[in-house]
Formats: sequence, structure tokens, C-alpha cells
Amino acid sequence: MKKFTPILLSFFLVFFTFSVLNAQQDNTSDASEKVEKKKNKKKKKKYKLPDIDLSHWKVTLPVLNEKGKPFEIEPPEIYDFASNEIAKPYMYIDSTAGAIVFHAMPTASKTRNTKYTRSELREQMTPGNNNVNWTFADGAYMKGKIQMEATSKASNGKYHRTIIMQIHGRLTNEQRDLIGEDDNNAPPILKIYWDNGKVRVKTKELKNLNASDTEILHEDAWDDDEGFNFEQEVGFRKFVLEVKVSDGKMVIILNGNEYKVYENIHMKRWGVFENYFKAGNYFQTRDEGAFSKVKFYELEVSH
Repeated sequence: MKKFTPILLSFFLVFFTFSVLNAQQDNTSDASEKVEKKKNKKKKKKYKLPDIDLSHWKVTLPVLNEKGKPFEIEPPEIYDFASNEIAKPYMYIDSTAGAIVFHAMPTASKTRNTKYTRSELREQMTPGNNNVNWTFADGAYMKGKIQMEATSKASNGKYHRTIIMQIHGRLTNEQRDLIGEDDNNAPPILKIYWDNGKVRVKTKELKNLNASDTEILHEDAWDDDEGFNFEQEVGFRKFVLEVKVSDGKMVIILNGNEYKVYENIHMKRWGVFENYFKAGNYFQTRDEGAFSKVKFYELEVSH
């Protein structure tokens, strides 16, 4: 047996070495597979889409169309906004964050009755039609998950502000003709601002509580209230805004735990108007070189 020992020992050494190498190769293979799986998972996680149904929205962009008016995209064309060359600089998808970015800056594009520009959605209850809207008695709800991505500063060192949500009033054709107006525009009952890192709310108040239902159809029958600032500072972080409307009442909710309730004679009298929601980036400055980019991760509306 002694003369076979070296041969057996050599055999066992070769077998052991072969086994170790195979195990190392298996471990390396397993490790490579794990790394590859992690990469694939990261790739899958990297691309996200915002949770926003655009079937009942049109967008106004801060650029002029061939008629010299702000460029708008309605359904169904708005579904393909991401591939629209005109829209790309002002409304685009951030697939890493899973959000739609609304980019606005001062340009020649100004909507009627304002000096400011916007990249902003306008609700259309019937796609492509501005004439179907809702009243407070009908009830309405809007919720959005929002983030200020970036914005410029004014000369006073404060960030430029922008309107991120609105409820805009609208005259019916009959009301328009009754008071002799040439369009259906009525005041906005709600403006929600991103204001230097805070969320600020503005609404309207009737100047004369004894005014008739016809008299209050005029824009100059209404005045701005003092405004309200939520205590929470959102800064450049994500936050959630909810707007709930019912007959004679409007509630604004920030992050599910801070509320501002409007339930008064002004809200009750506002019931004479039709309304529609707006959401996006209605930039509130014409300072040269100013800009802001607002992200919407989620946006939902119901009635």
C-alpha cells in the first residue's frame, strides 16, 4: 500500500483542486448573475411614468401658435405630448422621477387678461370642449402630488412664485350675453401658489353682499382676500394638495394634516358661476432670465 500512496495523494490533490476551481467558477457565475439581476432591477426601477390621466385636460404652453396666441394641445393630441416638438421644452416626462415637468419662463406668450406666461393644464369635462363645466352644487375634487424642481430668485433674494393649482370661474353663454361681455371669462375663486417654499392660498370675496345675482357676474364685483399661508414649509420636497368643493364650501388640504376651510357667504354666492380646475405652472414674474420647473407625480379629478 505504501507504494500507491503518492499516486493516490496526487489523484486526491488534482480532484480537490478541480473541485475548488469548479466551486469558484460556480460562485463567480452566481455572483455575476446576482449583479446582472440587480442591474436589471435598477433598470426597471429607473423608468417610471406619472400617474396622470390626460384624457380630460388641455395644456397651454408659453409659446405662440401661428395665430399669435398661446399654443394649446387638446385631447387626443395631448396623449402624445412627449413626442411633440413644440411641447418638449415646456411639458415633458421625467422618467427617472415618474413625473410630468411643467417648465415656464417669461416669453411673448401671454393669455388674455394677464401679463404672465404658463405651462398649465385646463380641465375639460368633455374632451376638446370648454363649454361643459361644473358648479359648487355639483361638487368637485382634485388631488395632486407635486414638487418644485427648480426656480429662479428675484432681486430681493426670494424665489419667484408660481400658481400650481386653480379653480377658475366661467360665465355661461347666457350670463355672458346678459352682462354684455365679449368672452366667458370669470374670476378665479381659488389660486394656490408655491411661494418661496410655502403653500399660499388666495380666494375671492364679494365687495357688496347685497349685490344681485346679475351684478355679481361682473369681475369687478369681486376682490382678493388677504390670503392664507399653510404652516408647513414644503420647499423643494414632494407634497400633496387636495381641493374639495361642495355647495357653499371649499376645503384645501396640505399633506393630509393641515386644512383651510372656506364656508361663508362668499362661497355661497359663488354658486352662480360655472368652474373648471387648472394645474401646472402659471409663472408669476416677467423678470428677465427667470424660470421655474414644477413636477406633477399624480393628478386626479372627480365630480
